[in-house]
Amino acid sequence: MAEASPKVIVIPAKPEAVKEDAARHQLRVAAYCRVSTDDEEQLTSYEAQKTYYTDKIMKNPQWTMAGIFADEGITGTSARKRPEFLRMIRKCRQKKIDLVLVKSISRFARNTVDCLNYIRVLKSLGIAVIFEKENINTLESDSEMLITMMGAFAQAESESMSANIRWGKRQAMREGKASIHFNTFYGYERGEDGKPQIIEEQAEVVRGIFDRFLSGQNLRLIKEWLEGEGILTAAGKSEWTAGTIRNILTNEKYCGDVLMQKTFVADCIEKKTVRNIGQLPMYLIQDNHEGIISRETFHAAQAELTRRNAGKAPSKKQAPTGRSCYSAKYALSERLVCGECGSLHRRCVWTHHGQHRVVWRCISRIDYGTKYCKNSPTVDEKPLQEAILNAINSVMSSKKELVEQISDAMKMELIPITGETASVGDIDRLIVEQEQKFQEMFEEVRNNQDFMKRAEEFKAINAELARLKARRTNLLEAQQRNSALNWRIDEAIDLLNTGASALAEWDESVVRQLVEEVRVVSKEKIIVTLSGGIKVEQTMEL
Repeated sequence: MAEASPKVIVIPAKPEAVKEDAARHQLRVAAYCRVSTDDEEQLTSYEAQKTYYTDKIMKNPQWTMAGIFADEGITGTSARKRPEFLRMIRKCRQKKIDLVLVKSISRFARNTVDCLNYIRVLKSLGIAVIFEKENINTLESDSEMLITMMGAFAQAESESMSANIRWGKRQAMREGKASIHFNTFYGYERGEDGKPQIIEEQAEVVRGIFDRFLSGQNLRLIKEWLEGEGILTAAGKSEWTAGTIRNILTNEKYCGDVLMQKTFVADCIEKKTVRNIGQLPMYLIQDNHEGIISRETFHAAQAELTRRNAGKAPSKKQAPTGRSCYSAKYALSERLVCGECGSLHRRCVWTHHGQHRVVWRCISRIDYGTKYCKNSPTVDEKPLQEAILNAINSVMSSKKELVEQISDAMKMELIPITGETASVGDIDRLIVEQEQKFQEMFEEVRNNQDFMKRAEEFKAINAELARLKARRTNLLEAQQRNSALNWRIDEAIDLLNTGASALAEWDESVVRQLVEEVRVVSKEKIIVTLSGGIKVEQTMEL
């Protein structure tokens, strides 16, 4: 017997039943509104949107209010920076909202990926988003294609607006218009002409920071001094951080200059700030305002920072990365060198039967025994310091000759760069000429569509621009090095001219300024190298 075919009964759809069910249960409706800036005009628009959606929801008998979510003065390219938007999404996940009203796609998000992701999340929850301007309901079948197109247009609009803003800012930089944030600018306030005006009380603190740093103190000791004196930060806090102090030491504004475009935003969507290490031009305005310190002092601080950061660790065993930690407590920590292996010495305190003995030992001997350094002596601190003082005092008696020797050494170091006759200004003018030439050629090519015919010319201009920028960088670095060297040697000469004829006691800061290196030849003999390269052989009393 043949099997009977299954009987299929079609139950017709009843759209009217769905409408009746929806009518019996009010939809919980929320609205999201956003304004792009926080000026007075936009805030008025923000309030108007809230009023509009409140009336719209409350006047519909099939709707009930689920909340008005509004972000003011917040970016539309990133949902992470819109707290009210994220709160609305959380309520949607908690099934407390059935429908979301938005004025337009650009109000919802200007990032196409974010826009689609959140719409898909809400759609999976059965929550519709209605965009009034575009007349789109996200639960309808063809909505995603339209949203993708509209979202892409909104993102393109945001990118175009960002590009226009960047162009305007860079044009202002080229014209020498400096933009300075005074809220966290320690030592200055906005003057009547809009330029920085010195706050003398804070300026003294800035000078103290630079002086202490250049005299050998590290950031920790400067922090302790500031907090010990009860000095407040720009934000009015009593606690200073090493980062804040470092920012002061590296801020060119304290010598009256302004360097612009040190950082830039690479992508208006991600809004990630990138340090400019050559990707874009920088713009330096010299003598923009009255400086708290001299340019020579500032350059000397930069050279000192570089020297400390570039220091190599005396022992790979203690510092596998090879980097050293600058020691500000003892001048000899970075000046006392083993005459046999060239390693630095480390200060050690030995205790025997309650008696303390301070000595300096070769770090290689401490870490590896006699494997690499076999005969390096252990040197007691007191006779070592006395021998160094005797070496300094032996030349202090003939200050005039010593000053002349240091000055001669300085002149030798400050010889201009070989083959470089142009100034930074001359190079800048050549760079501008090449950039203008490039722009003119580009306009011609864009009109005539013959780029390939002139490709070699474009390559030549780019190569010349790269060469000019390299020359400019080398010249600025040389000027900074010379300025820093000039400052250090001037400080040593000033100390010799104004100091006593002999040093009666050990002073860490004086030793830092006058002594370049102390080499331990044996247990009885050292060679002291003073600023300017003068060497003095000195015996130690045992």
